[in-house]
Amino acid sequence: MPVEAVVTLILGALIIAAAALGLLRAVMHLSATSKTLAVLDGGVEVIVQKTSTVPSTVASVNQSLAPVKAFADSI
Repeated sequence: MPVEAVVTLILGALIIAAAALGLLRAVMHLSATSKTLAVLDGGVEVIVQKTSTVPSTVASVNQSLAPVKAFADSI
């Protein structure tokens, strides 16, 4: 095999190895980002639960105040 062919094969192998290494690093970064986003999503869910709106509470308060409303309407 001519020397030029061997050099071409070696250079091709080095280029492919460098591309594979770059892709592997990208996959590792994306994996770490995915884990961080999963933790962040859990934290956001806790915030959503703690800052939920009050419609569920309003119904029970309205029931408790029904006698007051009835009295006020009778006046």
